[in-house]
Amino acid sequence: MLSSVVAAVALLPATATASAATASASADEPTTRCAPLWNSSTAYTRGGTVSHHGRNWTAEWWTRNENPGATSVWADRGACTGGVSDFVISEAQFDAIFPERNPFYTYQGLIDALHAYPRFANTGTPTTRAQEAAAFLTHADFESVGLRYVKEINEDNYWRKCDYSRPYGCPAGQKAYYGRGPIMFSWNFNYKAAGDALGLDLLNDPWLVERDPSVAWQTALWYWNTQNGPGTMTSHEAMVGGAGFGETIRSLNGALECDGGNPASVAARVAAYERITGVLGTAPGSRLSC
Repeated sequence: MLSSVVAAVALLPATATASAATASASADEPTTRCAPLWNSSTAYTRGGTVSHHGRNWTAEWWTRNENPGATSVWADRGACTGGVSDFVISEAQFDAIFPERNPFYTYQGLIDALHAYPRFANTGTPTTRAQEAAAFLTHADFESVGLRYVKEINEDNYWRKCDYSRPYGCPAGQKAYYGRGPIMFSWNFNYKAAGDALGLDLLNDPWLVERDPSVAWQTALWYWNTQNGPGTMTSHEAMVGGAGFGETIRSLNGALECDGGNPASVAARVAAYERITGVLGTAPGSRLSC
C-alpha cells in the first residue's frame, strides 16, 4: 500500500489546500465548550466531565489515572471548543518536526482525527505514548516527504490503484484511488474499508482525503491501528506491546524493505524516528530495525 519511492507524491497549492481546510473547519466546528482538562492525578466520580484531545468525556464510574478514550470508564460526549490540546505532541513540537510542511497538514487536523482511534498515543506509560506518536509521524514524514506532499505526483500510475476484481469496483473512476495524505493512502479496497470504518463514503469520494485535513489523518490512523499489512501485527500493537519501531516498518512496507529488501530505506526511517523522538525529548527504545 505504501510506496517507499520519494518521487511518488505531489505538492498541492498552498492557497487551495488552506482554503479547503478553512472551509472544512468552519463546517465542522463544535459548539459545545470544553470541560476542564483531564488530570491524571485527580479522582473522578460517576458523572464527572473532562476534556481530552479536544473532546468532552464523562466518567461512568470512579476513576483516576485512566486516560479518556483508552478505557471504557469514559464515555465520549463529542468534540468541544475552547479547550487546550493535551496530545502527547504539542503544536510547537509538531512545527519543529515538520518545518516545511504543506499548509494542508494542520496540527488541528491531526487533533480532530484522534477521536477515530482514541487509544492511539494514549495507551501505556508517557514514554510509550510519546514513542507511538513519534513512530506514526516518522512514517508520515517518510511517505509524504516531511508532509510537503498531499498526493502522488506521477499521474501515469493513478490507474494502477484500481482493483476491478472487487465486487464494488471503482465507482469514482479507474484513476481516482491514487495515494493521498500522510502515508499516501491508496487503492480502492483501502478507500472502501477505511470509509466503512470511519463512516465516510471514500469509495465514491476519494478526493475527500485531499480536501479535509482531518480525513487525511484519519485514513493514516485507520491503517496504523487496524491493518497488519505485510507484518504480523498492527503498528499500534507493535508500539504499545514492546515489539518496537522496526515492526512498524514491517507492517507498513516490510515486503519491500525488511529482511534486506531495502536497508537504505530502513536506515532512513530509523534515523527519522530518532530525530523525532529527540524533538519530543524521549528515548527511541529498542528493536528499531526490521
